[in-house]
Amino acid sequence: MKKLLCIVLSFMFVAVMLTGCRTATTDDGTGAKFHIGVVTGTVSQSEDDLRGGERLVELYGNSADGGMITTVTYPDNFTSEQETTIAQIVGLADDPLMKAIVVNQAVPGTAEAFKRVREKNPDILLLAGEPHEDPNVIEAAADQAVSADNVARGYLIIWAAKQMGANTFVHISFPRHMSYELLSRRRYIMEEACKDLGLKFVFETAPDPTSDVGVAGAQQFILQQTPAWVQKYGKDTAFFCTNDAHTEPLLKQLMQYGGLFVEADLPSPLMGYPGALGIDLSAEQGDWPAILKKVEEAVVAQGGSGRFGTWAFSYGYTTTAGLGEYAKRIIEGTATLGNNADLFASYEKFTPGVTWNGSNYMDLNTNTASTNHVLVYQDTYVFGKGYLGTTKQTVPEKYLTFRAPGA
Repeated sequence: MKKLLCIVLSFMFVAVMLTGCRTATTDDGTGAKFHIGVVTGTVSQSEDDLRGGERLVELYGNSADGGMITTVTYPDNFTSEQETTIAQIVGLADDPLMKAIVVNQAVPGTAEAFKRVREKNPDILLLAGEPHEDPNVIEAAADQAVSADNVARGYLIIWAAKQMGANTFVHISFPRHMSYELLSRRRYIMEEACKDLGLKFVFETAPDPTSDVGVAGAQQFILQQTPAWVQKYGKDTAFFCTNDAHTEPLLKQLMQYGGLFVEADLPSPLMGYPGALGIDLSAEQGDWPAILKKVEEAVVAQGGSGRFGTWAFSYGYTTTAGLGEYAKRIIEGTATLGNNADLFASYEKFTPGVTWNGSNYMDLNTNTASTNHVLVYQDTYVFGKGYLGTTKQTVPEKYLTFRAPGA
């Protein structure tokens, strides 16, 4: 009996020790002291955004496995399923370790979701990448918003198109996107820049992928229409579309029928090019210089040298990963919310060798700069030619304060 009692006591001691060690090292059942929620679209709508979230998981672990990052996606048809989008974002606040939520792209409903998150837990840091809602709406809801610099790019994309030999510029979009303040503002800046730089500006309408036709129907329209557009406007026409889903079929047809492409709405070597060119990049995944090189080789091989461009590092990928990194540094006390240098440093972690430029968003109605909304951009890279030097160009002041007709 004594021997048996000793054995039982020994097992109990070991069990207590193991339990104590596990509790001491896993911070209430997880390995991370805090969690960061990352919300993106799906592969079909915004693959680069999603891959940025996956990169954060690679670096800091999945919260389900004791890491730091929790990733979720919103529906492809986020316009009609807005409550689902809101629920996905707000649900992250149920996690007691959640300290920050990053949404990229911040589609309609994000501001309302952030409002509900604050009601649950006002201490959660809320960051919005590429917001679709009006600046004043998202700025009131988010701690930090970041958008592609569609003000400066409204001029710079036209400047780049001219450097690439374009004499006509075709802007492809639809009413929902043109209801977004920054996208509409960029469209009219582009038209004005075309007048000043000697290009013809054309606006073409295409189906919204979030409408009843869906992504497949919208892409089929672009496939069918692009050859006619090239024939109508000529091969020295630069084409630009405001939607990610339109990009691949547009590139595919431009490669075959002619035309120019400066860069995507949200530029990336992965934005449209792999699918349009049939490139397998599985071996290069995550290696952006290698991705750029392989895409460039394919573009040049198909006769597109000097006629197709991008950003060397994906904007969508970098914004997801960069905002996640920025949130982490703020929580850990190594970065300050609202410090643009700290924000750019977080972006540059994922874009070695490339710097980011930008400025705070300027509200034309009040003529005041936002303190929590930053516009960013990087240089345009033309396949077969190299960097154009867009970040070195001075954008004329008239474009920075340009108002759309009737505004």
